[in-house]
Amino acid sequence: MASTIWPSMLRQTYRVIPARRTLATKAVRPLTSTLHAPTTRTHFITQQASLLRSKLAHNSLPGSMRVAAFHASARQAILPAGPQHIEGTVNDPAPVPDPSPTHGSYHWTFERLIAVALIPLTVAPFAAGSLNPLMDAALCATILIHSHIGFESVIIDYIPAKRLPKTRTLFWWGLRGATLLVGVGLYEFETNDVGLTEGIKRVWTA
Repeated sequence: MASTIWPSMLRQTYRVIPARRTLATKAVRPLTSTLHAPTTRTHFITQQASLLRSKLAHNSLPGSMRVAAFHASARQAILPAGPQHIEGTVNDPAPVPDPSPTHGSYHWTFERLIAVALIPLTVAPFAAGSLNPLMDAALCATILIHSHIGFESVIIDYIPAKRLPKTRTLFWWGLRGATLLVGVGLYEFETNDVGLTEGIKRVWTA
């Protein structure tokens, strides 16, 4: 009975092991000639069982763990998802804000004018080689307004008021405070020091 069961078990074990394992393939070929040798048969069975256990253990791991083995660090969520809340139903129309030129075309045009004005105000003082306090003050004001509008757009895009109202308010006031602080610093630098253009020249030629 035992001599009949062992060959069938070994054949099933051999079907599970991939064909690319040359060690297992070489060990199966002399199977018929080594079944009658107890020591060789025991060694062969132990070897096949260890290969089968390693194969089953590898397949039992989740796909994420097998992929993580090829990376230097594990995947981590830096920031958790914000609060999820659905208002109304899927059949409700999307709210359309009231048209306002101040928040629409006028605001867009003002942003582009500020961006375009930075080009001559940045080049002129260095190209002309003269230091004009009014032009220097205009450059500081334009940079300050341009930076404020840019950070304001970042807050509008990435901190929605419906999901994170308190965070939105915190960043709004933080931006206003930072703009005011930088404005005071530029004013002090222009009135009590060498000014922005001269300061950039000295740093550049230092």
